[in-house]
Amino acid sequence: MAHFLYILWDPSSTAFKLGPLEFHWYSLCWLAGLALAYLCVQRLYKEQKVKPELFDPLFIYCFIGILAGARLGHCLFYQPDFFLSSWKHFVEIFLPIDFLPGGGWRFTGYRGLASHGGTLGLMLALWLYVRRTKMNIWQVLDNIAIATPLTACFIRLGNLMNSEIIGKITDVPWAFIFQQVDPMPRHPGQLYEAITYALLFFIGWYFYRRTPQRVGTGFFFGLCLTYIFTARFFIEYTKEVQEAFEASLPLDMGQLLSIPFVVIGVACMVGGKWMDRFRDFCSAPKK
Repeated sequence: MAHFLYILWDPSSTAFKLGPLEFHWYSLCWLAGLALAYLCVQRLYKEQKVKPELFDPLFIYCFIGILAGARLGHCLFYQPDFFLSSWKHFVEIFLPIDFLPGGGWRFTGYRGLASHGGTLGLMLALWLYVRRTKMNIWQVLDNIAIATPLTACFIRLGNLMNSEIIGKITDVPWAFIFQQVDPMPRHPGQLYEAITYALLFFIGWYFYRRTPQRVGTGFFFGLCLTYIFTARFFIEYTKEVQEAFEASLPLDMGQLLSIPFVVIGVACMVGGKWMDRFRDFCSAPKK
């Protein structure tokens, strides 16, 4: 198929400038995704009559947990040979800078964030949040799970704007030519994920409106994990490997890391179903 039928993709990574400050699409997409999730969970808390003071610290816990987990996940899962090779590279894990070969440093922002690490960081942050607030952990996890696909969708749109995590070469008519990478038509894997996660949000919201009593059973948390990481497992087949060592593996790192999350998700959904039955049994009138 002629290349003129494909989508030429070459956006600037910079959305706009204010004086010396540059605002990048990736950062704006992260902030937009977190802001939408914040508003969504705020509405859920209000509908469930959770005290406002219990909601206020939630965003801080989630923001730090996701960012720290995603950064550590990328550095330790995908590039341990680089970031653990010297003290300077080790420092670069935690600070958004690069040390220059001739001395000095430059600000770069956090380049390299892994969704699997972000998920683990979020879980740890929510556990700490629950310890502080004494809330039901399943209620918190379910509410976060309803909103999480919004953030995941916008993060992948940020990857698309950066022309990163590109797909394999293909001849499908909707192929993208990432001109900053090469002139070959490729699967827009980032867009596949963004659309998949947006669909999950509407699915989760639909189930919540029909059965709000399921919040607190682990059902929505399990649905989110199962859906996202099952989709991620299969979408990985359309992507180029991110690191060279993955080429020798039967499954790439994204797929290997997805499997335990799918198992946990299914267990939470099944566990929530049995919790519903047990509650119904306990509340049934005795004869």
